[in-house]
Amino acid sequence: MPDGQQLVLFVLAGWLLNLTPGPDVLYIVTTALRSGARAGVLAGLAIAAGCLVHVVAAAVGLGALLAASAPAFMVLKFAGAAYLVWLGVRILLAKAPPAAPVLEPRQAALPARAGTVFREGFLTNVLNPKVALFFLAFMPQFIPAHAPDKVTAFLLLGLLFTLNSIPVNSGWALAAAWLARRDAVRNAMRWLDRAAALMFIGFGLALAVSDHSPRPSTGG
Repeated sequence: MPDGQQLVLFVLAGWLLNLTPGPDVLYIVTTALRSGARAGVLAGLAIAAGCLVHVVAAAVGLGALLAASAPAFMVLKFAGAAYLVWLGVRILLAKAPPAAPVLEPRQAALPARAGTVFREGFLTNVLNPKVALFFLAFMPQFIPAHAPDKVTAFLLLGLLFTLNSIPVNSGWALAAAWLARRDAVRNAMRWLDRAAALMFIGFGLALAVSDHSPRPSTGG
């Protein structure tokens, strides 16, 4: 594990990265706007669960395989892109949320759709190959070269990063749910839905055409 100063830097860097808008944040905010704070927090927990999958995969070598294998990376990239586009289209085709206050009635209804919220948030993160490459690029910078067990250090740092993301994700959810109680936001909810849907589709198309595929090694 890194020393105290490096650990503080790791935590701060993780918070800043989790504050950066992307597909994960967009899913949390959209869910909280439509279904209330509890659903938004659950979406954040699903994102965190997806991060743990990437951490474990990178630690056991699957992440390195994705980074080295162009076909494997392309399969995951296009699967993730298709999923984000599908989410966007689904939001566009969905019925507008009711104009009644969002939080109280939706909280009572959450258990019936909690599985859907969690599954969609989990897949939003797991099917994004950029998350896998992020962990491979970011985490090793904080593992000392003399660490006796680098895999364990990687797993512990990944767990710490994921736990630190939960308050940030919950903050996004609570802020979005608070905004949803404002009359102006409720009246504009359908337009917000459309904007979110177009952003999901945009993220998916950007992922599909992005040039982040691994380069094959040419050897020595």
